[in-house]
Amino acid sequence: MKEIKLEVKTLPHFEGLPLPQYQTEGASGIDLLAACQAPVTLQPGDRALVPTGIIIALEPGFEAQIRPRSGLAIKHGITLLNTPGTIDADYRGEIQVILINHAKEAFVVTRGMRIAQMVIAEVVKAKLEVVDNLDGTRRGAGGFGHTGH
Repeated sequence: MKEIKLEVKTLPHFEGLPLPQYQTEGASGIDLLAACQAPVTLQPGDRALVPTGIIIALEPGFEAQIRPRSGLAIKHGITLLNTPGTIDADYRGEIQVILINHAKEAFVVTRGMRIAQMVIAEVVKAKLEVVDNLDGTRRGAGGFGHTGH
């Protein structure tokens, strides 16, 4: 497994929280924590921008993908908007997470709660080239539901 260095700067409202970490040896995502000063109540259908209190510096050629936590989704109906969120290598602002409540009851986000996961991935850049024709495929232009399933 490849490892890269990930520099992390903590902000004043992060004080007292542990650094985000992988929860198991085989985990792909680093769990991000809520660094809110007060509890954030999400009523059904509500969304909120929740701070994590950290800024990261990725090596060039990498991105951080911010993804939902499956436990919050299945147990509480809490997921992320704009998922996966992308943190570019040149971004130096605080990582914040857009949570939404799809449940029928209110959900309270508390300080230190694991709210999302961050997966580090290599980036491949495409060089766009305009052409007159593209190679044909069996699928062709078939879109949503084109196979009948």
